Amino acid sequence: MTVEDIPRLHELSVAVSWPHRADDWAMVIGLGHGWVARDQIGRVFGSAMWFPFSDSVASIGMVITSPRLQENGAGGWLMRRVLAETQGRARVLNATKEAFRLYVSLGFKTLAAVHQMNGVVTSVPEFPATARPMRDADRAAVLRLDTDAMGVARPEVMAALLAVSQGMVIERDGQIVGFALLRQFGRGWVIGPIVAENEADAMALCGPFIAAHQGQFMRVDTRETDGPFRDFLTAGGIEAYDTVQRMSLEPLPEPVGPARTFGLVNQALG
Repeated sequence: MTVEDIPRLHELSVAVSWPHRADDWAMVIGLGHGWVARDQIGRVFGSAMWFPFSDSVASIGMVITSPRLQENGAGGWLMRRVLAETQGRARVLNATKEAFRLYVSLGFKTLAAVHQMNGVVTSVPEFPATARPMRDADRAAVLRLDTDAMGVARPEVMAALLAVSQGMVIERDGQIVGFALLRQFGRGWVIGPIVAENEADAMALCGPFIAAHQGQFMRVDTRETDGPFRDFLTAGGIEAYDTVQRMSLEPLPEPVGPARTFGLVNQALG
């Protein structure tokens, strides 16, 4: 997979109703490694990517096959190539309903559900006014928080995100204890990652972004199944849309805490 494939990859993702823009494809191609499957006349009918978080962990994503070939083994062919390239790392992915059986057949085990919340912001629910805009001086603390919440460092991913995102942080007693990033994605905006110690902090981090984008489309991918944070998003018009399953092939590093991930970068990058 190369940047020259982006126009055809964009067509492929549109065909399966994924929201990725050409710019979103450019970001993931810059961060990972991938394969495309072509037919005899050069049309792209499949894709699969992997992203190195470290020498020990890789995230797999952007696995798409043309609807007419989903039952003909194209997904398995692509996944076997990705798995061969990632041997020696713990592999993690977020499985769509369409691909779930494929991943089970390859040995992946289910960890948790990831809920895609999206919609046009219709109102601004109340939220604690405890977050402030991120500064350059906060960068090291934000990277440390992300590493602790993930259980593994992903400096290349975070560097790419910070270059195109707005950030909010929560500071207590001179320490950064939570952060959230906002960037353009798909039909509008996505908030992620969101790393916080509790639901009130997660709401405080997202609230300013929601308030600034009334009438615009916004997305959050979260592992929260219910509770105040989910209710807060729903009250603003960011509602449950779809669910995927987080799966892994090997045991993953444990998060350190106390902060945890309330919102993903996206389903490919975790």
